[in-house]
Amino acid sequence: MTSGTAAAVVLAAGHSKRLRSEQPKVLHRVGGRPLVSWVVQAAREVGCSPICVVVGSGADQVRAVLEAEDAGAGDIVWVEQPEQRGTGDALSMARGALPSGLALVLPGDAPLVRPETLRALLEAAGDGWGSLAVADDDTVPPREVNGGHYALPVPEIFDWLEKVDAGNAQGEFHLTDAVSAAAREHRVVAVRVEDASEVLGVNSHADLAAVQRVFYRRGVDALLAAGVTVLDPESVWIDAGVTVGADSVLHPNVTLLGASSVGSGCTIHTGAWLRDSVLDDGVEVLPYSVLDGARVASDCTIGPFARLRPEAVLEDGARVGNFVEVKKATLGPGVKASHLAYLGDASVGAGANIGAGVITCNYDGKKKSRTVIGEGAFVGSDCILVAPVEVGAGAYTGAGSVITKDVPEETLAVGRARQKNIKRRPR
Repeated sequence: MTSGTAAAVVLAAGHSKRLRSEQPKVLHRVGGRPLVSWVVQAAREVGCSPICVVVGSGADQVRAVLEAEDAGAGDIVWVEQPEQRGTGDALSMARGALPSGLALVLPGDAPLVRPETLRALLEAAGDGWGSLAVADDDTVPPREVNGGHYALPVPEIFDWLEKVDAGNAQGEFHLTDAVSAAAREHRVVAVRVEDASEVLGVNSHADLAAVQRVFYRRGVDALLAAGVTVLDPESVWIDAGVTVGADSVLHPNVTLLGASSVGSGCTIHTGAWLRDSVLDDGVEVLPYSVLDGARVASDCTIGPFARLRPEAVLEDGARVGNFVEVKKATLGPGVKASHLAYLGDASVGAGANIGAGVITCNYDGKKKSRTVIGEGAFVGSDCILVAPVEVGAGAYTGAGSVITKDVPEETLAVGRARQKNIKRRPR
């Protein structure tokens, strides 16, 4: 029996009572994705087909999430467990959906199992029975404990499930009882899992935090092996989809989420938070900056305390300094916006200099409009640019000006009230 011919059953029908949550347990997220998504992905990576997902409470939510992530695979068969009556009952619901042969049976709330571990389980089971086991070092001598992941023969397992008695306080039918009964007549191979975290399930928020820590540490370990310097591995949080190039340095308390990608030779300083952002080589992100959906070209510097919002684009060598916010704006090569500015819905040409306190007023209460600043322009401190407006290449705007009309190239524009000095009255 090869792993490519096996089916998989993902038991995703667990309740969320101990999590004290209205959300289905298997949709709680670790490593940037729902618990059950990782289980389905692992089954796909070992070639399982079909993948039968057994759902109960919150079935519509689970189905919507997995179908959105399907990416055309089309390999999921949906089975509903009307009442939450245990793992044995959940598996029995899938009887009509599975072909004869070997099937992996996987808990939908245990996302850490590795595909290579599942391959080893399938190979060890052959045409028979197999389960994952972990060492329980709290006993003397240490003993092996069932990890809750199985490779089971179909349809034989269903015959044993019919013999299971719900003789427990919860009135549930447990899959472990059926496998234990079968072991009296059949050889059940236990595959030892050296890393006990692989079979961790989530039944509480404490469990969820423990699983999350393992995900993040796996990500950090992968980066360390790829030539990335991580100064404090325990404090860095990295989602599974994140990539970081060699010779980059991650300082403590850095968070990299979603589809973020960091190039080679970058430095990400303490407290930086990145989500779905792409950084090319040689970028430096100074402390406590936030990048969300941003695109940053090579050799840019960001921060400290800068914020790049979705569709912010920095081209080669641009500089965004402290307390500068950029939203849906492109800053050309070598642009400098060093202090306390808001650049929204804007295009800034190469080499332009944006002074402290500059604001692009992009919203008039009904619609948003764009501001265009030409190459080499100098926008003086505390200027307000009321969009739609264009400042031409090489133009200057005087500090404190409110610019409401286009400024031609190589022109100085001043738009402020005349200063009056009024003598104070005697006291």
